[in-house]
Amino acid sequence: MISKPRPKVFSNKSSASPIEPNIFEPQMTQMNADLKNDPETYAIIGAAMEVHREMGSGFLEGVYQDALELELQARGIASSREHPIPVFYKGTQLKMPYRADFVCNESVIVELKAIKALTDVETAQVLHYLKATGFNRALLINFGNPRLEYKRFINSHNHQRSSESAVVNLQELGGEA
Repeated sequence: MISKPRPKVFSNKSSASPIEPNIFEPQMTQMNADLKNDPETYAIIGAAMEVHREMGSGFLEGVYQDALELELQARGIASSREHPIPVFYKGTQLKMPYRADFVCNESVIVELKAIKALTDVETAQVLHYLKATGFNRALLINFGNPRLEYKRFINSHNHQRSSESAVVNLQELGGEA
């Protein structure tokens, strides 16, 4: 059996080395936050930075959602809050959609958190959203720190959904195996 290369995930944390999670199947990478390569996510991160600069940390997630919605509107960034996205299982659309905190520019999932620190659990959540929805880009933004924390995910190849799904070790995610 040929094993697929593991995704590399980079964040704005001080460590420059990649974290290679062992629980993700889809090939996802995180690209540098620069205007030239991805102006849409660059603009969304800028809006989140402004919200964090103005509000600081310590509020509940819903407060940051309200503030980010206003900031996105002020910057002219098209967004939809609590946007329902269909989820598929073996090619069949499920009745229960995933509700993204935001979908910006009809192409970027934006998941907000207001927790002490992002963990592999939140990363797995976003990667699974990308896989289940077919979107190619996502942002995971955490307002719970004195410094805004974010991760950008890019689906580096379009793989077809099949009955062979990612194996997720639920014990690593804090659940039962």
